[in-house]
Amino acid sequence: MAQDGIRIGCSKEEIDTPALLIDLPMMESNLNRMADFFRGREAKLRPHAKTHKCPIIAQKQLDLGASGITCAKLSEAEALIEGGIQDILIANQIVGEHKIFRLTDLAQRANLTVAVDNPENVKTLSQAASATGVKIRVLVELDIGMGRCGVSPGQAALVLAQQVSRSPGLSFSGLMGYEGHLVFVPSLQERTDRCCEAISLLLEIRDLIERAGLPVSVVSGGGTGTYAITGDLGGITEVQAGSYLFMDTRYRGIEGLEGFGFALTLMSTVISRPSERRAIVDAGMKAITHEFGLPMVKDRPGAKLVALAEEHGIVQFEDPDHKLKVGDKIELVVSHACTTINLHDSYFVIRKGTLEAIWPITGRGAFR
Repeated sequence: MAQDGIRIGCSKEEIDTPALLIDLPMMESNLNRMADFFRGREAKLRPHAKTHKCPIIAQKQLDLGASGITCAKLSEAEALIEGGIQDILIANQIVGEHKIFRLTDLAQRANLTVAVDNPENVKTLSQAASATGVKIRVLVELDIGMGRCGVSPGQAALVLAQQVSRSPGLSFSGLMGYEGHLVFVPSLQERTDRCCEAISLLLEIRDLIERAGLPVSVVSGGGTGTYAITGDLGGITEVQAGSYLFMDTRYRGIEGLEGFGFALTLMSTVISRPSERRAIVDAGMKAITHEFGLPMVKDRPGAKLVALAEEHGIVQFEDPDHKLKVGDKIELVVSHACTTINLHDSYFVIRKGTLEAIWPITGRGAFR
């Protein structure tokens, strides 16, 4: 297999840059660590593909025991289904005639679940599903502190669940809530206390709905920073962790995640050494994102990325005698995988310094 003149089996240094590299042994270790945690637990892992955007990786997660796959957008679901993934939660609201038409088309080819938090949206989904002859599973989303989508915990959630259960073409499956405002809390004790408080809102509404005679089979939530807390709480049935397979540098210093390693880097080339303490590389904001902070330079002691322009990265050195020269390759550990991956067409999959595979990122740009 070849791509851009690069052949499988070549040294990673032969790959043209900027290039997004997967450290395959590290990714496999991360995948196995998360799968091992959920083995034998009530809660199952439904990993979030908004991070990797790649059906090949999604299939690896399923092969390790994941109950299904989560995604954020309808177009991500389309890419996953084209890649053979058949059980997908779109953890978002699908609104608008065009998107709902696409949803009902996809529901003829895969088992889909969507989130709702609005009665009119429920009505429109029901009409479209009935007209098409499909059944769409539905989770009522609750706002448990994130301040994003979701109905407020209380009577409104029960009313919406009852509406879904009465709606032709829809099947009420349960509840969803995301404690994303807590995933980066550094202290494990504080994160645990606040997470349990947030998840209790989900479980209280589950009890309210079941007392009203409506079974709740799914209670979905969780993320990489809270998986071991949320995933260990009775009543939670699935956890939507996504970043764990690569890990963002922002997770450094987050207690409880020490066993996971950084598996995603951007390889770049030094194109200029304008001074003894500065090097310029060929990767800027068009190749790597920095909203979670600047990426780290990997395995180059004393070297630090200090700025990103559109097409350039600026690296500074503590030692003026640093041996890095024009033409050398360096790797930057990605600070936010989800958005950086969205800038690339392919992963270059590396094992022991050798290119083992090239995987297409088919969900790149899938934001509709």
